[in-house]
Amino acid sequence: MTGIKRMPALFVGHGSPMVTLGDNTYTTAWRSLGKSLPRPRAVLCISAHWYLPDTLVAADERPRTIHDFGGFPKPLYDIEYPAPGDPALAREIAELLSPTEVALDTGWGLDHGSWTVLRHIYPEADVPIIQLSLNRSQDAAWHYELAERLRPLRDDNILIVGSGNVVHNLRRCDWSGDRVEPFEWAERFESAARQRMLAADFEPLVNYEKLGPDAMMAVPTPDHYLPLLYVLAQHDDSDQVTFPVEGFDGGSMSMLAVQIG
Repeated sequence: MTGIKRMPALFVGHGSPMVTLGDNTYTTAWRSLGKSLPRPRAVLCISAHWYLPDTLVAADERPRTIHDFGGFPKPLYDIEYPAPGDPALAREIAELLSPTEVALDTGWGLDHGSWTVLRHIYPEADVPIIQLSLNRSQDAAWHYELAERLRPLRDDNILIVGSGNVVHNLRRCDWSGDRVEPFEWAERFESAARQRMLAADFEPLVNYEKLGPDAMMAVPTPDHYLPLLYVLAQHDDSDQVTFPVEGFDGGSMSMLAVQIG
């Protein structure tokens, strides 16, 4: 669109749902992102928590807030994030991803991969949000290639947001909150991934399973990693890669945010 600066793309490490409660390093950083990013006309969010054997795009006019977790305090379940949807834009996105078959969905809503972060970036809930599912039947290369078709959205004032974690190993997580430092394997993998991203050397990150034992510990399942690839696929030669949020939650969940452009 003429006269509109190209939107960046953003990957956010969302960590435990508890992070969204109160003021902490991460929520403060997310609020800062909301002030520094250009204001989009809508957000397309690829969340680790909409992971199923289909490719769907949410077409709700008023997506519900989904509390898709268990065993947390009541204040977390009391949170509602009433951001609107945009069914017309959802249809455009489905067409943009052709020839991949993409179905319109009106039964999901906003899962915690989306709202726990976006409620801080856009606290007024006045930016339309659309979610795109992760097709768990496809490999990482397929997801990266699909994501490349989303590039025109950046020129249409749409912010593409991936929500997951570069490192996400729940079995090794210290839920007590006592562990401040990351595990060595987690820190090594994140550091190596950063170096690849700064060099715009994305192919090894797409083929992360070949990166050795640290990668297998950091990415035991692909669901939280794949949203990163959707953001990296938006990169072109004019884009800088920056890391506006850093840190680890429980020693084994990277809270790294990656901004393209």
